[in-house]
Amino acid sequence: MVYCIGETVLDIIFRDRQPVTAKPGGSMLNSAISLGRAGISVEYISDFGLDIPGDIIHDFLIENNVSLNYSDRYLAGKTALALAFLNENQDAEYSFYKIFPDERLNFSFPVIQQGDIVLFGSFYALTSSVRKKLIAFIREARSGGAFILYDPNFRKSHLGELEILKPWIIENISLASMVRGSDEDFNLIFGVNTADEAFSHIAQTGCPALVYTKNKDCVEMVTKDFRKSYTVEPVTPLSTIGAGDAFNAGIIYTYATFAGKSSHINDLQEEIIASGISFSADVCKSMENYISVDFAGQLKQRQTR
Repeated sequence: MVYCIGETVLDIIFRDRQPVTAKPGGSMLNSAISLGRAGISVEYISDFGLDIPGDIIHDFLIENNVSLNYSDRYLAGKTALALAFLNENQDAEYSFYKIFPDERLNFSFPVIQQGDIVLFGSFYALTSSVRKKLIAFIREARSGGAFILYDPNFRKSHLGELEILKPWIIENISLASMVRGSDEDFNLIFGVNTADEAFSHIAQTGCPALVYTKNKDCVEMVTKDFRKSYTVEPVTPLSTIGAGDAFNAGIIYTYATFAGKSSHINDLQEEIIASGISFSADVCKSMENYISVDFAGQLKQRQTR
């Protein structure tokens, strides 16, 4: 079973300052949708409002084969909104609007089994109102033998809080089986500019593997015993929203697909990177934040061959 835990928002996407579409969003939600479409059993752990935006998100998750057994719908607040303004490169700048209840994540968390997969990250994993419960769950997952993928997804808008947040980021990394982050993430967090420099910080926490993405330039994978750079085929994007989230889904798709064959990172690196790149490229070709239904269908056809 795959568990994605993160923040739920409704993305309202603007181009040239005009709204063009609205999509359920949030980094871990985006990954969960991609996995659900690809036929992977996935539970989404989150909370969002018992309101119309929340209904839109709830129905969309169910339609895309994402289970909500561990998600809470609250009355004392509203579903968060994210206004995403696309620039000339189709990258987004965000404004968030949030009204949350005082008590959050009011449910019993799942019991993790050996071989389960957990994805967490973004600012949600650094949010004081949910962190105590979230980090307890991640620790239990680690103790239970789960593969844990952490994506810091750290934005420049939080740079002023870095001194306070950095110990939590380091703790998150220390609990992960693998970290997937962008060159911008590691430049902001650690002030480094290469995959090797980033991995030196990752390895100090005890985390054994890093996937380091450099937008359209390349992807680098680094472990103690392995290092390789992979080229990325050029794509003319309609939107880059969700590209990193889709890469995470591609990594998890590989682990879930190869379960029982091999789960050692060094045995799967080629498949991990190939899936991540292909998932990410597909997301960039549409205004959705997740892999397309057509791409997901191609994946399922390959599995049956």
